Amino acid sequence: MVFQFFKSSLSKFKSALSRARSLFGDKIRSLFQGKIDERTFEQLEQLLYEADFGVATAMELSNQINLLYRAHPSYQRDDYLKALREHLLSILNKYPTGLVKLESSELPLIVMIVGVNGNGKTTSVAKLAHLFKENNEKVLVAAADTFRAAAIDQLETWSKRLQIDIVKGVPNCDPAAVAFDAVKAGKARQVDVVLIDTAGRLHTKTPLMQELEKIKRSCNKAAGNGPHEILLVLDATTGQNALDQAKTFHKFTPLTGVILTKLDGTAKGGIAVAIQRELGVPIKFVGTGEGIDDLQPFDPESFVSSLFD
Repeated sequence: MVFQFFKSSLSKFKSALSRARSLFGDKIRSLFQGKIDERTFEQLEQLLYEADFGVATAMELSNQINLLYRAHPSYQRDDYLKALREHLLSILNKYPTGLVKLESSELPLIVMIVGVNGNGKTTSVAKLAHLFKENNEKVLVAAADTFRAAAIDQLETWSKRLQIDIVKGVPNCDPAAVAFDAVKAGKARQVDVVLIDTAGRLHTKTPLMQELEKIKRSCNKAAGNGPHEILLVLDATTGQNALDQAKTFHKFTPLTGVILTKLDGTAKGGIAVAIQRELGVPIKFVGTGEGIDDLQPFDPESFVSSLFD
């Protein structure tokens, strides 16, 4: 599945990251505007940490720029900013951000959406369904968050609005059974994508985490393979707590990617870099606003550019 990245998407990135740019980009420029010495790199590390890049990433980046200073003491502000951009891109480009590609005979693409309550999971499913539909893909959604009747109703409302198929069960029924039926229905109806919304479980509840394994097994049983993607929805405004969530989910249910929501609501955009640097899991989509079309495929070049410019 390849999504086109248009100029309007770049504009949304820049708008969503305006607060992060004020905290990070503007302060970085000021930091390298005056005299550059060892103290500069201590301040750089602190600034990176405050912007939610995480301890490991902040140390790595500041050390790299410090080494550059030692090798080229005559460098000016723009030289260091260019180097910092390049280091960030080297981290973000290390893992492919696109979804897995399947042959037509292997469809549907089965995408399982996981995450804790309050991170915008069900809404992200709807936005992702819209994005697929805009890409001329036939979509079916599965309301497997059976522990919340409101989640089933919410997804059904979205399915009607978007005019896409939905498979649902009654409240408190077996989520794995809903996932199984959805995948079977997707194959029978020859859809391109099946999106499975799961319960917003707390990442500290081991039995609930293990339930995700049951849903995965049901998908595999129904299709002979899959799920092909397991995407974790994270709230960018929670900072390092989002990274802790990702680590726990990844331990119980190996993730293929992250949907980072509420990017427009945080001044600390560095969490996207921290997740990829420390977890080895790519950001695949980002939420840039409240609208149905405010979910964008993650583009490292645009992300880094929007942090600085």
